[in-house]
Amino acid sequence: MPQKGIDYLRKKLVIHKKRVDLRYKQYAMKYKDPMIGVTIPPDIRERYRAVLGWCAKGVDSLADRLVFREFAKDDFEVNEIFGANNPDVFFDSAVLSALIASCSFVYISSGKGDIPRLQVIEANNATGIIDPITGLLTEGYAVLSRDDSGSPLLEAYFTAENTSFFHADKAVRDLTFPNPTGIPLLVPIIHRPDAVRPFGRSRITRAGMYYQRYAKRTLERADVTAEFYSFPQKYITGLSEDAEPLEKWQATISSMLQFSQDEKGNSPTLGQFTTPSMSPFTEQLKTAAAGFAGEMGLTLDDLGFVSENPSSVEAIKASHENLRLAGRRAQRSFGSGLLNVAYLAACLRDGYPYLREQFINTQPKWEPLFEADASMLSLVGDGAIKLNQAIEGFVDSETIRDLTGVKGADYSG
Repeated sequence: MPQKGIDYLRKKLVIHKKRVDLRYKQYAMKYKDPMIGVTIPPDIRERYRAVLGWCAKGVDSLADRLVFREFAKDDFEVNEIFGANNPDVFFDSAVLSALIASCSFVYISSGKGDIPRLQVIEANNATGIIDPITGLLTEGYAVLSRDDSGSPLLEAYFTAENTSFFHADKAVRDLTFPNPTGIPLLVPIIHRPDAVRPFGRSRITRAGMYYQRYAKRTLERADVTAEFYSFPQKYITGLSEDAEPLEKWQATISSMLQFSQDEKGNSPTLGQFTTPSMSPFTEQLKTAAAGFAGEMGLTLDDLGFVSENPSSVEAIKASHENLRLAGRRAQRSFGSGLLNVAYLAACLRDGYPYLREQFINTQPKWEPLFEADASMLSLVGDGAIKLNQAIEGFVDSETIRDLTGVKGADYSG
């Protein structure tokens, strides 16, 4: 397959960078939605800009449940490689970046000693040409550092034969290192890939962004309306033309105002405009929350609308069934990407191009999406006893840990 070249990959990254940056701004709650409306002046609306973290909640609700444990049947001792690369930060960073931007990349390089070094690169700084069969890249490109204006300072181009580095400072010599693995040392970690979108789909969907924008507009309107709700507008009719005009602020905060009759014995009439109700905004906000929760597989409780609290893990799992299914799908796609990282890291460590088929028995293990409580432990224990009575040795300590996440005292895994 002919290579596209670094210039093609540079242009490809520029095209996709805007989309990724939008998702990161939405996650960081720094994105400013365009002002829409015909009743509130722009300068007033600007004072009541709403900030809402629903998109961040939608990402974190799944990312916090995806906890990588280890590789089972580790014939090539890849757990040692991940253990030496700060796994508590590495796995969380790779998963979170992939959920926000649809994918993240892991740059594999030689470290001190025999252990390769793993570095997570966000999707707005890396791209490549993917092999749809293996999920590996045929060539890759990454920006390893940028200046304050966002221009690349250090770029890397990955091929099956070499890894090349290009400096923006022409005084620094560009370097090229041979690649002993036969596969580019840039591995994608992809969330929900398919035939149409081989680099996956972001957890922050267009529908999710719409519902959050709709809720922010509702909060802005509610804030402006609250000013009139706190200080209702009043009026006076029948006031003599010779009467001294009222000072507006004094008329608003005074508890007692005095008006005298005119020469004809007529007295002014006081009135108050109808106070706007805040109830429609509450209903609108709840409608937006229900739509966002349905899109993300959450409940209204997760978004701050307190209802009846579930009493057990089973009830929580039942109310988050869509979130559980999304988590299972994410575990499968992320597990494949992490296995590719393990495969290339082992090849680089040993300086030998292993076959991908040799890693078919190595399995990524994840902690359960929902932690077990006492009730669930009791049910699993009763079920394990009955299954082992029917088929001796059917359920062992490893199976129990996969179901509950609890590591037994005699479990050596």
